[in-house]
Amino acid sequence: MSETLIQDTLAAIPMPALLVAAGERIVGGNALAANLLGIEQLADRHLLTVLRQPSVLDAIEACRASGEARTTRYLTTQGRNDMTYRVHCGFIRDVARTGVLVTFEDVTHLETAEQMRRDFVANVSHELRTPLTALLGFIETLQGPAKNDAAARDRFLGIMANEAGRMNRLVRDLLSLSHVEAQERIRPGEVVVLNDLITSVLRNLTPLAEKSGVALKTDMPDTPVKLPADSDQLRQVLTNLAENAIKYGGQNGTVTISLSEMDRDPALRAPAARISVSDTGPGIDPVHLPRLTERFYRVDSHRSREMGGTGLGLAIVKHIVNRHRGRLKIESELGHGSRFTVILPL
Repeated sequence: MSETLIQDTLAAIPMPALLVAAGERIVGGNALAANLLGIEQLADRHLLTVLRQPSVLDAIEACRASGEARTTRYLTTQGRNDMTYRVHCGFIRDVARTGVLVTFEDVTHLETAEQMRRDFVANVSHELRTPLTALLGFIETLQGPAKNDAAARDRFLGIMANEAGRMNRLVRDLLSLSHVEAQERIRPGEVVVLNDLITSVLRNLTPLAEKSGVALKTDMPDTPVKLPADSDQLRQVLTNLAENAIKYGGQNGTVTISLSEMDRDPALRAPAARISVSDTGPGIDPVHLPRLTERFYRVDSHRSREMGGTGLGLAIVKHIVNRHRGRLKIESELGHGSRFTVILPL
C-alpha cells in the first residue's frame, strides 16, 4: 500500500485514526488524530511517543499478536472538559507493511448521559426515601405504642400529611419535567400577551406574599408585549421564579417583576422580551450560580425542604426557556438580592 493511499484512506475515516506497523511505528494518521493527540506530524513516530495510556498500548499489542480486534477506552481532557473515547483496534491482514488500524470514537456524551441517569435515580431515591421512612415509622407507632393516644395521633397524622405532600410535590415536578423535556423540540405557536400573564401570576401569589410579609411590585410598559409561546409553561416559569423570590427573599422584602422589549437583545442577537424577577433578600454565593439549574441542586437543602422545595423548579424553568429558544440569566450578590432574567425571542 502506497503512502498516498494510506493517507487518503485514513483521511476518509470520519474519526481520529492511526495505522501502526510492526515495531510500533506509526505509518500514518489523519488530521483528527493529530488534533486529538496534539501532535502535528504522526507518520514515522514511535507509538510510545504519541500514546502513553497502558490500556490502549496493551490493546494494540494484543491485536497485533493475535490478529483479533480489541476495544478499550482512551481518557483525555480538552480545555476544562473530560473526554472519553472508545478505542477500536483492528488487524490489517493483507498489507505487509501495516498491522493495526486504531480508531477513536468520542463517547463522552454517552458517558455523560449515563452518569446523569445514575445521579438522577440516586437523587430521586434519596428524596423519596426520607418521607417514606418517616411515614412507615409513624404508621408503626400509631399501630403500636400510640394506638390509644389521641394527642400523639393528631400530631403524627399532621407530620404524615406533610411528608405525603412532599412526595406528591416531588412526583408532580418529575412528571412536569418529563412533559417539558418531551416537548422541548416543539416550538410553541400560541400568541401570549406577557403583561396580562404577569398580572395574573402576581394576583395568584398575593396571598403567599402577604403571609411572608413581602411586597410585590411590577415595572411594565403600557403597550402590550406579545410573542409566540406556551402560556401554561410561561406561567409555570413566572410562578416558580416569583415563588422562590418570595420564599427566599426574606420577610419585609420586595419582589419586583419587570418587563421590557428590545429591538436587538445582545444575548439572542434579535428582537426580544426580557422578564426579570428580582428580590431584596440575602443573595446567593456566586459559587452556586452555575449549578442552580441542575436537578436536585440546592443552596440550602434543609431550608429548601422546610419550604416545600423539590430541587426541580429551576431545572423545569431552564427546559421551558430552552423550548422557547430563549435564555435564562442569573445574577446575585451576597447581601444585595438576586435577579433571574428570562429572555425570549419576539
